[in-house]
Amino acid sequence: MSAVSLNVSLLVAQTSLTLHGLQQLSDHRLLFFFLFLSNFLFALCSDGLILVVILTHHSLHKPMYVFVAALLLNSLLCGCAIYPRLLWELLWESGSVLLTVSACAGQAWVIYAAGGSAFMLLAAMAFDRYVAICRPMRYAAVVSPRAVAALLLFCWLLPAALVGSIVLLAARQPLCHSNISRIYCDVYSLNKLSCSGKAMQMTEVLALFISVVIVVLPAAFVLFSYSSILYVCLCRIRGSSGKALRTCLPHLLVFLNYSACTAVELLQRRLQAADQPASSVLTSVVIIVAQSVLNPVVYGLNMSAITGYIRRLLGSRKTE
Repeated sequence: MSAVSLNVSLLVAQTSLTLHGLQQLSDHRLLFFFLFLSNFLFALCSDGLILVVILTHHSLHKPMYVFVAALLLNSLLCGCAIYPRLLWELLWESGSVLLTVSACAGQAWVIYAAGGSAFMLLAAMAFDRYVAICRPMRYAAVVSPRAVAALLLFCWLLPAALVGSIVLLAARQPLCHSNISRIYCDVYSLNKLSCSGKAMQMTEVLALFISVVIVVLPAAFVLFSYSSILYVCLCRIRGSSGKALRTCLPHLLVFLNYSACTAVELLQRRLQAADQPASSVLTSVVIIVAQSVLNPVVYGLNMSAITGYIRRLLGSRKTE
């Protein structure tokens, strides 16, 4: 009877979780604080500037730039779910970080839903470029404003619903452990805290299925679309094909960025040893930095239309 009561008390006690990742950064706390702060401010300013340029210039109200704005807004949402609390803990706290299960689940939901939405938005961009280059006569009819709005809602709502279901299942399970060796919460770590082996395995299977739906299938569609675009461009005149391929280059760079970060995340999660939290923390730092820095740089420097308006905007402010 005492053993049963002890197990019950353990289950009840796990109402808060501990992020041990910051312990790995404690020796260089201020260095990482200024690193993350500079990245966050850069993402806010650069993404915000590109969003303002796209929203305020009618010539950029085209499907390609609308999807770019949606992807940057998605990236800002993910950054706002990670950076503020991380910066606060680095500056004022020491050692491990305590947070409630609901707060951890909420952060994991935002991060993973935003990640799934990013892949689906990249698939929508690939579809837009495919129709524009391979089926130009049907572009206005296929990629209409109504179709773009429907694609945006689909790219945001489907990952939010699917990831929300898996996060809810992981958070509602009885927890026997409370330590997460990361600097932010993720679904895999939250599920690993469960006491129920069968429920944990079912949640992992469902998570794998959801990953296929919102990550693998969109990634496969992106590869198929750009392969078709490359084939069509190779069959055309060199000048026109080169211009068409240049419009696809920023999307491909961002796609490679997301794919590399996701692959590293998945491999690290599956191969991580319980006694090696440093590798998990390093992966978290690399993913945060890469996601927040590369996207605005790619779209700000490799899309001539956006770059031209940014230069005019900054130039006019300097003259004032």
